[in-house]
Amino acid sequence: MDEVPSREPSQELSTDLSVEVSPQESNLDAFHEECGVFGVFGHPEAANLAYLGMYALQHRGQESAGIVSSNGKSLISHRGMGLVADIFSSDVINRLEGTAAIGHNRYSTTGSTSLKNCQPLVVEYAGGGLALAHNGNLVNFAELRERLEASGSLFQSSSDSEVIIHLIAGSHAPTLAERVAEALAQVRGAYSLVVLAQREMIAVRDPFGFRPLVLGSLNGAPIVASETCALDLVRADYIREIEPGEMVVISDDGVRSLRPFPSAEPKRCIFEYVYFSRPDSLLYGRSVYQVRKMQGRALARQCPVDADIVVPVPDSGNAAALGYAEQSGLPFEMGLVRSHYVGRTFIEPRQSIRHFGVKIKFNPVSELLRGKRVVLVEDSLVRGTTLRKVIPMLRQAGAREVHMRIAAPPTTNSCFYGIDTPTREELLASSHSVEEIRKYITADSLDYLSWDGLYSFLDGPREGFCDACFTGRYPVEIPANHGPHQLRLFEAADGAVSAISR
Repeated sequence: MDEVPSREPSQELSTDLSVEVSPQESNLDAFHEECGVFGVFGHPEAANLAYLGMYALQHRGQESAGIVSSNGKSLISHRGMGLVADIFSSDVINRLEGTAAIGHNRYSTTGSTSLKNCQPLVVEYAGGGLALAHNGNLVNFAELRERLEASGSLFQSSSDSEVIIHLIAGSHAPTLAERVAEALAQVRGAYSLVVLAQREMIAVRDPFGFRPLVLGSLNGAPIVASETCALDLVRADYIREIEPGEMVVISDDGVRSLRPFPSAEPKRCIFEYVYFSRPDSLLYGRSVYQVRKMQGRALARQCPVDADIVVPVPDSGNAAALGYAEQSGLPFEMGLVRSHYVGRTFIEPRQSIRHFGVKIKFNPVSELLRGKRVVLVEDSLVRGTTLRKVIPMLRQAGAREVHMRIAAPPTTNSCFYGIDTPTREELLASSHSVEEIRKYITADSLDYLSWDGLYSFLDGPREGFCDACFTGRYPVEIPANHGPHQLRLFEAADGAVSAISR
């Protein structure tokens, strides 16, 4: 495994390229979003809309997906491993009857993976059937679980999402909205979640607004989703962002907005702009695509280089590279082509191919690169293992020089608010200088976007964003024993369609 060992700053970082990253490990050289959520209420094709919504949000989780529908009397669920299109057939969608549905995509973290990890979680308790789809991470999960277990709660999983279910079920408040509010008042951390009962749907976002959540409408049917690209696919109208700390209660009586939590200064995730969100989404009221182009332009102003062409690391570097090319006046070229059909594992030929794990994902275009001085633009640099392979590939394809430009500041800290990240020790910039990293990835030069450039899309103050992955300033205190990864969900289950009756 090509990992960067922890070391004293004075030690030299090896540039020996003989160490290979396995295909399975090549996915670790990036931050990964944990989940995407979607909900629709009061539409005759609710399950089909949920399927399409999860299809649009596939980038937020590629390992498992699920949909739970309500026909007014019971909840009907189907969950499976893999991509949305592989899990749901027309027969399955037809069996998910009802006019309300919620869906969830999941990206797993470390350890084993099984069907029982899938969301939405579905239970039956004294108040009836209940389903929950959660994007985020609760930093006081261990404390809450210990307390719940001491009072007799039985857990099927190590999931922080299951803690929310237990807290809702244990509440004696008279309405579901009050039970959800009472449960969430006890948790700390990040959550954008959708709750479905037989005749009601609730969408809620934590007071800091770490993870995104938006509200839309399709022919009068309210829709909630992690991103606006899901609304676009089903041709729903975008209404607004669900505000940090807001609870939206949806039923046959209409849509109500509640503010059940103490107010807090918003801390929306800045990395959603840098990498996670789809470029065609509106995020926090701004175009993701345009924000990334502005950051690319700022990068060109701050870090110019005498070069011939600008090449993105596709696809996440595309918009920033376009901005860099426009600002610098250099031609933009797709000198590196990405395969979009690479899974998390694949079979390597018996005769080993050098850098196979990266070559199966990226291939350089020699005709564009030969003899050129290249500005290579990437959204972020995490462990550096991918770039350490890609840059020699560009040279082998004929590039004369490769100048690396990163459209974000150095990533030095793990995320604890719903993002799957390497540990701090694995983050290259946490313990190595820019020059050491340049030598490690074998670039001719290396520069990162400045803080001014990161927030160049703002006209005023920079308040309202969480940038802890760059600064280590965590808005919600992290317990000393809390790991960087969102904890695992259930360990085993089958994928049959099941009904939970009231």
